[in-house]
Amino acid sequence: MGLRDSAIVAYAETKVMDKSDRDVWVLSGEILEELLDKTGVDKNEIDGLVMAGLTGTGAGNPFWAQTTADVLGLEVGFCEQVHTGGCSAAGCVARAAAAIDYGMCEVAFLLFADTHVLEDHTDHSHSYRREWTDPYGLMGPPGAFGLLSRRYEAQYGLDYGMLGKLAVTQRNHALLNENACEKLRVPITIDDYMNSRMIADPIRLLDCVMRADGAAGLMMMSRKRAKQKGLTKTIIPVGYAERTNFKGGENLVDVTKSGHEICGKKALDAAGLAIKDVASFHPYDDFIIAIMLQFEAFGFCKAGEGVQFIRDHDFSYNGDLPLNTGGGQISAGQAACSSHNLVEAVRQLQGEAGKRQVKDTRNALVTGIGWINYGRNWGSSAALVLVPE
Repeated sequence: MGLRDSAIVAYAETKVMDKSDRDVWVLSGEILEELLDKTGVDKNEIDGLVMAGLTGTGAGNPFWAQTTADVLGLEVGFCEQVHTGGCSAAGCVARAAAAIDYGMCEVAFLLFADTHVLEDHTDHSHSYRREWTDPYGLMGPPGAFGLLSRRYEAQYGLDYGMLGKLAVTQRNHALLNENACEKLRVPITIDDYMNSRMIADPIRLLDCVMRADGAAGLMMMSRKRAKQKGLTKTIIPVGYAERTNFKGGENLVDVTKSGHEICGKKALDAAGLAIKDVASFHPYDDFIIAIMLQFEAFGFCKAGEGVQFIRDHDFSYNGDLPLNTGGGQISAGQAACSSHNLVEAVRQLQGEAGKRQVKDTRNALVTGIGWINYGRNWGSSAALVLVPE
């Protein structure tokens, strides 16, 4: 028994909204209802609830998962909220699989619902930011990624036009994604990217993710149970790994490196794949440069060769390495607890992506990026490999 003995049997997703017109509980109910309709599962069969902890709406409630179970009328034997930042969605899959494997639940509902634009209760007061970065003008993630970008540029050189190529590719995918935020479904060019407003030099407006509201969800159960229920379009997690506080015990580190160097290899090894075997890549993207850094960390190219790798490859849905085919968070909106890339990967492997459907559905590599720790790269990294049954 293990990770690959569980299956994702269905996905659901609302449209991303720049500000929700519905309460988070309404969105959660819509996701649950759609998953039940898709699978034919009775609500009473659900005995596991796994939620991403990356929520502004529920940030002030220490009983958010239990409260959600109560509101949705779910009685569960396994109730979990995963707190690894932007790694949480992928982490939910691994933890749900572990719970199913251990016998703590048989049917797991994975819920990613957040209305952090409509109502945000996040509190960063008990972190290093208040004392060590905010007073000096380094205000949040854009400033941190600005410093990271400058360090990379000094170390290796950086062609910002190639970052623009990634931005344009993802925006083109968002134009094909009806669930992407309408505010972002506007064509852009590399010139638009280069001329967009500077936020934290050299981070531009079109480098940045835009917070948005929405919800998504998955249904998981054992592969055996899925077959018994006649669910055939199942997606199997065959490799997963995560890393938090990479190099946290060292005083001087190379900030262009991340925990993906470790968890990427571990997840791919578990899946029995080499990096050259990856059919589509769905990286977490809060800033464009994060995508390039992941190319290097996962071994698509060597350190310092990310720009050339971007120059040499076609990342469109019908290219040689399809990239964030739903638009990524940057062009679809940072909503649903940053589960966009995970849900898109499942959709692609089930062959339901419509006009942006990839040709090669042998596998998909999904990643996560967590919080930003002090004087380092991002603080949590995750890698998840999915294959169709």
